[in-house]
Amino acid sequence: MDKFLCRKFHKPPVFNTFIRWHRLGTTPRKGIWLMIINYLKTALRNLKKNKTYSILNIFGLAIGFVCAGLILLWAEDEINYNNFYSQKDNILRIHYNWTLNNQIRTYTSTPGTLGPSATAAIPGVKAYCRSSEGLNTALFNFNNNPVYSSGRYVDASFFQFFDCKFLEGNPATAFTNPNSLVITERTAEKFFHTSRNVVGKTIMVNNKDAYTITGLVANVPDNSSIRYAWLAPLSNFTTIEKLARWDYCNLETYILTTPGTDLPQLKVKLDKIIASNPVSATNSATLLSMKDWRLRNEFKSGIQTGGRIVYVRLFLLIAGIILLIACINFMNLATARSEQRAREIGVRKALGAGRQTLIKQFIGEAILQAFLSALLAVLLLAILLPAFNALVGKTMKLQLFNPIHLTAIASLVLICGLLAGSYPALYLSNFNPVAILKGARVKTGGAAFVRRALVISQFSISIVLIIATVIIYQQIQHVKSRDLGFNIAHLISIDIQDEIVRNFPAVRQDLLNTGVIENAALADHNPLYDGNSTDEISWDGKPANVKNITSLRLVGPGFLKTTGMTLLEGTDFTRDADDSTNVLVNEAMARQLGAGSPVGKLLYGRENDKVVTFRIAGVVKDYVYGDMFGKPDPVMFLGIPSGTNSIYTRLNPAVTPEKALEKIGAIMHKYSPAYPFSYSFIDQEFDDMFRNEMLMQKLSRIFAAIAILISALGLFGLSAYTAERRTKEIGIRKVLGASTASIATLLSADFLKLIGIAMLIAFPLAWWMMNNWLQQYQYKVTIGPIVFILAGAASIVITMITISYQSIRASMADPVKSIKSE
Repeated sequence: MDKFLCRKFHKPPVFNTFIRWHRLGTTPRKGIWLMIINYLKTALRNLKKNKTYSILNIFGLAIGFVCAGLILLWAEDEINYNNFYSQKDNILRIHYNWTLNNQIRTYTSTPGTLGPSATAAIPGVKAYCRSSEGLNTALFNFNNNPVYSSGRYVDASFFQFFDCKFLEGNPATAFTNPNSLVITERTAEKFFHTSRNVVGKTIMVNNKDAYTITGLVANVPDNSSIRYAWLAPLSNFTTIEKLARWDYCNLETYILTTPGTDLPQLKVKLDKIIASNPVSATNSATLLSMKDWRLRNEFKSGIQTGGRIVYVRLFLLIAGIILLIACINFMNLATARSEQRAREIGVRKALGAGRQTLIKQFIGEAILQAFLSALLAVLLLAILLPAFNALVGKTMKLQLFNPIHLTAIASLVLICGLLAGSYPALYLSNFNPVAILKGARVKTGGAAFVRRALVISQFSISIVLIIATVIIYQQIQHVKSRDLGFNIAHLISIDIQDEIVRNFPAVRQDLLNTGVIENAALADHNPLYDGNSTDEISWDGKPANVKNITSLRLVGPGFLKTTGMTLLEGTDFTRDADDSTNVLVNEAMARQLGAGSPVGKLLYGRENDKVVTFRIAGVVKDYVYGDMFGKPDPVMFLGIPSGTNSIYTRLNPAVTPEKALEKIGAIMHKYSPAYPFSYSFIDQEFDDMFRNEMLMQKLSRIFAAIAILISALGLFGLSAYTAERRTKEIGIRKVLGASTASIATLLSADFLKLIGIAMLIAFPLAWWMMNNWLQQYQYKVTIGPIVFILAGAASIVITMITISYQSIRASMADPVKSIKSE
């Protein structure tokens, strides 16, 4: 009993806190604020005391925030494509599936009668809208101001589907007249140098037809899949007779469904309509929701397989990884500095601070540093965003006060603060105060193990990103350097009109006389692209149940020589007059015809429901077009110059492009003064075909560099800590005769071991990831050992550069001072 009465009564820390507040005459609410202010002062004092480590932490995390911010802005823009259309959930684009060359291929080209048939026969379809496929370029002239502009020929229902905001005019009457034109504000500025009071004005189109402006609409948002500068009635693009045919597939078709429509059932009904027509019996439809037009518009064997969503997910993952690397830096440096804060923790615990209080303090410090990093990141984002927009081809804005963006910033600060501060808080708050105050050395074995594991994780990720960047670059270069079957260097395409085609022999001679070109020829399609195609070409012995796709090219004499294509056998076209009986085919087409030479064999096509016979005059070596990563389809060249719309010209390499274009432009103006000189370089268009891959390469290169930079910052801090912790040991070694080089090697060895382990983890992981990525391409690079050797060597060099300063500095310090230091 006496022992019980003599036993000291221990009050809980919270009870002690309230007693202190009571004695000081402070209310609990005011006391809480005082405690928060005290924690804030302590945190700021620690930041000031450890400037180097604080700067490394804040700057490293800020870089991570900048990287994540740029990726999130890019991903937001991609995900929000078409999000502003009021009927986005009910608008579908119909894709057409064809069984061609024993493969199912999916195209946006559909017959003109598909939309009306679906609307009339399927209750869930409210309306349809048809549009010319892609953009159509025309010349517009008002008061001798000729301007090329690209737009669409559409049904009047287009205004109902796609939320055109009319600033002038009425959507209900905009297309009453066939020669009507609806233009955007930006287009009005180009045509009339004003964006107001343009309705009623008349403008000449292609110097032939007069069109009346019947509507002015707001500019199309940048993140819209439906792009246009002008809109005109569909009747100007094709005839009513063609719109009624099932075999005329040259339009895009959109349908508007009632909310809650069962899309699988809708597809079944649509396929029945398609199958009921003999011409389209083997075709089927795929319905693509508007929300998928940007991100999930790729198909394989008639099945939706993905698209840009793959890149969005990939870069969001990279953003998370880089933030994780930045948080790892914080954890590493915080636990590495544990000995310097051990006495502080011991004193705090002795004065009654509980473990939860210490955890809150350390997490609070981490959140404060994350907040300071976010402030720095916002400043860097504002500076870097214009350059990033130029890189990715967007016009994104920071919109700092957007509630979504503010929430994202606050969430990143909180999550990164908790993630970065959690382990240090739990680790530091667990110190034994009695042992610390007695001078016992803090046991760091567990923390050291965690630090090593985190460093290995950082550099494993960085090495994977290095390897991925190199392989992406190799794949792009591998495809760009493959034998295309023609020469794109110094080759330009010139847009022309009928008068140039009619006078082409004279035009060609005048061009040759300038000395700035080597060859010139007529054609109807860029050799890089698919062009017109048909499934109606047949031959003797062709299986009746097999459909084959054949690309058609209308060309004039000299086209093969101008483009650098090779005639393997037979004869080329020689006359400027149309020759509709003789054709050239490529090797892929020749292989379909069976064994033996195809020269002299007959092909059969259809024109206006009549059978047309063609004789093969020659075979052209296969060339790459359409899918740069795949194999070429069959091609048939027809010698019909009258159907062409372009001149392909091989420039003289000895003449500067500027001088050549000046002289070519003068010739074009001589024969076609009413049309501006319009041209394009084929090699630039070739580079544009790799836009997605090039963007991925550039972004992966940037993010790999950022990941390496953040990892190097952490390694720099850890090497400084290691050198500081081993000051006495280094001093003793120098006194005993150790050289500067041996001491530097000693300090570097531990880190190089970690990099070695990181390589063992990263190499197989990177091979697996990039091998899977390459499977999407038919024509692909082989992953060789040189990639891994280069990545490993780069990691070692980066590590040595990062830690060499601290190692050399420590090894050159005065050993007497090192041994005396406490």
